[in-house]
Amino acid sequence: MDPVLQSPMYFFLANFSFLEICYVSAILPRMLMNLGTQRRISLVACATQMCFFLMFGGSECLLLAVMVYDRYVAICSPLNYPLVMNHRVCIQLVTGSWTIGIPVMVGHTYQIFSLPFCGPNQINHFFCDIPPILKLACGDIFVNEMLVYIVAVLFGMVPFLLILGSYSTIISVILKLPSAASRAKAFSTCSSHLTVVELFFGSVIITHLTSNIRLSEGTDKVLSLLYTILTPMFNPMIYSLRNKDVIKALRKLLCK
Repeated sequence: MDPVLQSPMYFFLANFSFLEICYVSAILPRMLMNLGTQRRISLVACATQMCFFLMFGGSECLLLAVMVYDRYVAICSPLNYPLVMNHRVCIQLVTGSWTIGIPVMVGHTYQIFSLPFCGPNQINHFFCDIPPILKLACGDIFVNEMLVYIVAVLFGMVPFLLILGSYSTIISVILKLPSAASRAKAFSTCSSHLTVVELFFGSVIITHLTSNIRLSEGTDKVLSLLYTILTPMFNPMIYSLRNKDVIKALRKLLCK
């Protein structure tokens, strides 16, 4: 509602916030219900949870890469920023982030739950994540493990490397700015995003690229809690409470 916050950066941040709500809602309510009632989750509910979790998680990876592109254009090409990041382009980037991963993740989930499960039907985990499900399969899971690697590379490593490459250019441009105030302002707009990227991508990549190393169940749980609960919990503080424009707009709204 505040005119100061009607920029592409905050448009992407608003979409990211909504995506985080969907991402957490796919896991946390069912997790709390299972922990409170000790009820087991059905096969269909487990597959549904995994499908939505993967779709929202993949979209979040792509949207984080889009957000760094916005910062890249704003800092490295400020005069062309209004032309490059116009409203139409912003909508196209957000729509692509939301939709590209849907067919991939639906097919990935179907492939995993097409495996034979002839042994125990309990997972020692907080929710239906890929590694604990694959541990229950009694057939050959080589193809599935390769698919896990491919999906992790496409939606995890590739965006992460693009983000790192963009930030290396951004930092080199910031260091060349003449005034210390300009450098501090530029760093402050990037530090929040970089913190979220490190927390989210680090835990996701470690969990899914090391699925065939057979990490201990305790390690799996800690890593999964990091990118499903702790990172989304810290994001509002990282992005909003440390942002002077957001705090100023909130004060204006509360005063009204």
